[in-house]
Amino acid sequence: MTEPMAAADLERSINTARRAADEAIRITREMPLGEIRTKKHAADVVTAVDTAVERAVRAIVAEELPDHVVVGEEYGGTAGDGPTWYCDPVDGTTNLAAGIPWTSFSLSMAIGDRPLVAVVADPWRREVLSAVAGRGTFLGDTPMRLDAGPETLTGGVVGSEWAGYQPWPGMDGLLAALAERLCTTRVMGSGTLTLAQPSAGRTSGAVIGEFHPEDHLAAALLCQEAGLAVLDESGAQNPFPAAGGIMVARRGVADELYALWTEALSIFLPSTKASR
Repeated sequence: MTEPMAAADLERSINTARRAADEAIRITREMPLGEIRTKKHAADVVTAVDTAVERAVRAIVAEELPDHVVVGEEYGGTAGDGPTWYCDPVDGTTNLAAGIPWTSFSLSMAIGDRPLVAVVADPWRREVLSAVAGRGTFLGDTPMRLDAGPETLTGGVVGSEWAGYQPWPGMDGLLAALAERLCTTRVMGSGTLTLAQPSAGRTSGAVIGEFHPEDHLAAALLCQEAGLAVLDESGAQNPFPAAGGIMVARRGVADELYALWTEALSIFLPSTKASR
């Protein structure tokens, strides 16, 4: 168990995160994309905006909190024993490169596996969701403490996201099961925004096939602090899974969505069924 961070340090951390989010919004909206390059494969692209935002975040953290570590999507890094920041400067780079205004900025700070601070920014709506562990989630200055919500997925909306450019194992089965229940699904190209939407009360839940802290930890803390279920594949409340996927949901539908998710996984990967 990590020791709690002092209140003054938490305050400085959330102020740093909000400053970084404002800068990310500015750069994303104003900077030319530059040359669009590929990284691991042809469907994995990076722009000048991605690298510029991450450099700005690293500079802000170094200025405000020089003893903290940054792990980023573009420049890497290794988590330390103390405060570590996880950053995806542009989640949804394919959308950005294609001119589709559905991208996000993700930044979280954790000590060990305990997330403490989070921001997710939508540059195109100039919207920032933020959270501090134990203090709740805010959309701008508005607190987002949600009730249990609907008691059925029927008529609702659930988000998911590709594993890069293809479905994750079990995704097709989950979407089919949701369709059978007349629950609409959305796959829009930014896992960060997809996972964050339930914390703003916009969807019933979301399922991501493979958790990565740079992409998903901030949104997971937003949802947890908004009062939602945040589950790993074992069904434990866990905003920082060590492996596998992550599910967030309003509590009124969490059991139903979790059952559909695990059934889809067990059908695709029969060897896992006995352990669930």
